[in-house]
Order: sequence, then C-alpha cells, then structure tokens
Amino acid sequence: MTGTDSASGRSVPRRLRDHVGIIGLVYLGVCAALLVWALVVTAVDSSGESMAGVIPVLATAPGSLVFLVLPDSAAMFIIAIVLGAGANAAIIGWCTRALRRGGRTS
Repeated sequence: MTGTDSASGRSVPRRLRDHVGIIGLVYLGVCAALLVWALVVTAVDSSGESMAGVIPVLATAPGSLVFLVLPDSAAMFIIAIVLGAGANAAIIGWCTRALRRGGRTS
C-alpha cells in the first residue's frame, strides 16, 4: 500500500485539512464569510454604489487581482475570489508545514 492509496480513503475535509492545515482552513472560512457578506450587502444596496466587493478582493490578493481581469460579471468576481483564496490557502499550508518542520530537510 502506497501513501496515495491511504490518502484516497480519507474524507474531503480531512484531505483539505492535511493540505492547507488548520490556519489555512480558518483563512478559507474568513474569505468565505467576507464573500457572503459582500454579496449580501451588494444585493441589499439599492443605490448600486456598494464598495463591499473590495474587501474580499483585498483579503485574497494577489491571486484574486490576477483573475479579476476576467470578463466583468458576478460569476467571474466569485471565481476570482475562490481561486485567490485557494491559492493563498495552499501557500499558507506550505509555509506552516515548512515552519513546523524547522531545520529538517526531509
């Protein structure tokens, strides 16, 4: 049995936690909450001048800024936030594993 065989039997939340770590999961939760908040505030705002979408973009920068150049629509805004948050969570997970490992090279 290889390491990939045992990983395939794990649940999706367990594999996600193993990949991005607890801190990465907290970050993803905060980004999800900010995205939901921005969508609700923008939907409720009748003037059409809501700047709430800036907050999740800044929280997921720089990844979301790269994807924000996609065609202008609500779906592309959500995709930019999701991809930016995912990329940042992966980097956070990599950094926490590297810091936990310390001086060991293996």
